[in-house]
Amino acid sequence: MTKVVLITGASSGIGKAIATFLSSKGYVVYGTSRNPSKITEDLPFNLIELDVAKSETIKTAVDTIINENGRLDVVINNAGVGITGPIEETPDLEIKKAFQTNVFGPIDVIKAALPPMRAQGEGLIINITSIAGYMGLPYRGVYSATKGTLELLTEAFRMEIKDFNIQMCNVAPGDFATNIASGRYHAPVLNESPYKKPYGNTLRLMNEHVDEGNNPIEMAEAIYKIMLTKKPKIHYKVGAFMQKFSIVLKCILPDKTYEKLLLNHYKL
Repeated sequence: MTKVVLITGASSGIGKAIATFLSSKGYVVYGTSRNPSKITEDLPFNLIELDVAKSETIKTAVDTIINENGRLDVVINNAGVGITGPIEETPDLEIKKAFQTNVFGPIDVIKAALPPMRAQGEGLIINITSIAGYMGLPYRGVYSATKGTLELLTEAFRMEIKDFNIQMCNVAPGDFATNIASGRYHAPVLNESPYKKPYGNTLRLMNEHVDEGNNPIEMAEAIYKIMLTKKPKIHYKVGAFMQKFSIVLKCILPDKTYEKLLLNHYKL
C-alpha cells in the first residue's frame, strides 16, 4: 500500500526537500503553501493550499487528501517562521504571529489529522522543531520559545494518543542552507536602541550560520528513516555535530557556565 503524506510549508527550504525526496521514494505526497498559485516551477508532488494560521484551510486540505486517497498516513508539521530581535523591542503582534505559526498552527494540523488516523487505526506525525528550542538564545528568544513549546507538546501528545496506534515525534534541525533568513521577521536595529551593537552583531552571525548550513537533503533522509522505523523515538536532532552536542552540554554543565558559552559564541 502506498502511503499518503502531508507536509506543511513545502514550497521551499526543508519542506520542499522532504517532499521531493519522499516523492522519489514512491510516496503520495501533498505539500502545502499559503499561495500555491504563486509557485511556477514544476514540482514532483501535489501542492495544495494550507495556511496554518487559518484553521479552515487546514480542514479543507485534510478533507481533500482523505477524499482523494481514503487515508492519511503521515503528517509532517514543517511550516514555521523565524523571528529575531531583542524581546523588549519586538512588537507584540510579531510575537503572537510567531506563536500562531510555530505552535498553534501545528496543534490545529494535529487536531485535524488525528480523527482520520484513529479511524484507519494507524498514523505518524512528525513535528519539525529546532535545536534552538532546547535553549534560550539571545535575540532569538521568541523563536526558541515557540520551538521549545512544540517539543513539550509532542511529549504530552504521545502519551495521550498511545492507545490509538498513532506515533508522534520531534525532529530538531540545526542550521541548514535555506531561505529562512530572508523570510523571518527581523526587529529593526534601531540607532537609539541600547541593543544596537550586540543585536546587530548577533544578527550578522545568525545569517552567516544559515548561509553556511548543511544541505536540507540531510533532513529529508532523516525523515525517511524515521518513517521506516516501527517505533520512533521521541526526539531526533539533525545537523552539525557541535550544534547537537550543545544540547548535551546544556544538560551537564552548570547553568551559568552554559550561559557563558553562549555569550562567548555570540560575542556578547
